[in-house]
Amino acid sequence: MDYLNLVSGTDIRGTAIGENAVLTVDAACDIASAFLCKLAVERPTIAIGRDSRITGEKLASAVMERLAKMGARVLSVGLCSTPSMFMMTKLAGCDGAIMLTASHHPYDKNGMKFFTPEGGISSKELKAMTARAGEGNFGFKAGGVIESGDYLELYCEHIRNIIKDGLGQNGLDNFKIVVDAGNGAAGFYATRILQPLGADVSASQFLEPDGMFPNHQPNPENATAMASISARVKESGADLGIIFDTDGDRCAIVTSDGAEINRNRLIALISAMILEKDKGAYIVTDSVTSDGLAEFIKQKGGVHVRYKRGYKNVIDYAKKLCDEGKYAPLAIETSGHAAMKENFFLDDGAYLVTLLLIRSAILKKQGKSLSDLISDLREPVESAEVRLPLIGEDWKANADAIIEKVKSATENSPKFSHAPDNYEGIRVNVKESKGWFSIRKSVHDPIMPVNAESDIAGGAKGILSALCEILVEFASVLDLAPLKKYLEK
Repeated sequence: MDYLNLVSGTDIRGTAIGENAVLTVDAACDIASAFLCKLAVERPTIAIGRDSRITGEKLASAVMERLAKMGARVLSVGLCSTPSMFMMTKLAGCDGAIMLTASHHPYDKNGMKFFTPEGGISSKELKAMTARAGEGNFGFKAGGVIESGDYLELYCEHIRNIIKDGLGQNGLDNFKIVVDAGNGAAGFYATRILQPLGADVSASQFLEPDGMFPNHQPNPENATAMASISARVKESGADLGIIFDTDGDRCAIVTSDGAEINRNRLIALISAMILEKDKGAYIVTDSVTSDGLAEFIKQKGGVHVRYKRGYKNVIDYAKKLCDEGKYAPLAIETSGHAAMKENFFLDDGAYLVTLLLIRSAILKKQGKSLSDLISDLREPVESAEVRLPLIGEDWKANADAIIEKVKSATENSPKFSHAPDNYEGIRVNVKESKGWFSIRKSVHDPIMPVNAESDIAGGAKGILSALCEILVEFASVLDLAPLKKYLEK
């Protein structure tokens, strides 16, 4: 079979339930088998985990049985976070790990992420694996076994020790924290990490795993999700709020006054903490970060590098800079994916919020807040994000043609200038509106995300109105309805 259509960047992703299911039991088992072959270990130890979505348990069970038949020692981790699965290669000595998750996507989707001790596999490696998966004939060996145990405790102890090192054994006593897991897999951060260290997590919400995600989308970028935890923090009088996505690799926080720290504000916060001690450090972000953030990082003594969307893209670029002798301790997306050099360049939401939690507790004793660290971050007056669906099977070629058209329509106009530090799609500065817009091809889906920011009231609408005039000729292959709806507000 051809499993290439299941490749989404560095992940496998697809519908896993209903008549249109493409990520079937057979597909998951074949792709997992190809990963086992890629490890090239005679008797490999491999960990299998999953998030809370409704197809996870069935797929995980089938994958474990298949890999055991191929002679592997399989560790059944069960419900866990994606970062904890990578850490099984460090803490449990696994040769590889597979996480069954589709991140924040709807309940009918599922996916697979693959890790070796060196990190996540690349898109090129994944495509080669899916080709191998379609060939079948993997071979079976005697001696394989499935072992069940509380392997997640290894990761929980690892994170608890970081908190103890930063605050002491009782450093979270009298510290009230709201954790919102969105009914995903990361609720253990409240009950197995914070609570044993004395934190009051009684006001936490949506910790119970529920693959139908009944309360809000488990996504730190989602406005409804952020409003929900902000309200909870304020009404409960908590010191801090922490929100995760479904599989725990992305996060955001809320301060005691309900202020939401995600996207550019989250990047600014962790950058400020890094640059206090490491002046000149390179901060690698995705392509849609704000001009105000770039100014903030420069003012703090850092070097801001905008790169392509996709957490593996920013991670790989930060690694490249390090290989060149440039210190790049942070690779972070506005989505909340954050990977630090000191933590294997693993995008780990729990690790990031742990660093922020430690600093928050220290600042509280000084009568301060995390917000004080980013009080001088210049934020746009207006910002907007619109996602435009591409129509037809040739959507990738159409997206490329649209980007070329936007480039040619704006390159010789006195109204516009192209941002020099852009690595995907196009980012255009709009002088009259004191802002910018970007349009790019999605990493995963037939979508063209459009972002805009302006430093004047009404500026974002003016910027997107000018873009809409350019895009009209592509109405047969690009659905402009979301853009027009925004302009009609």
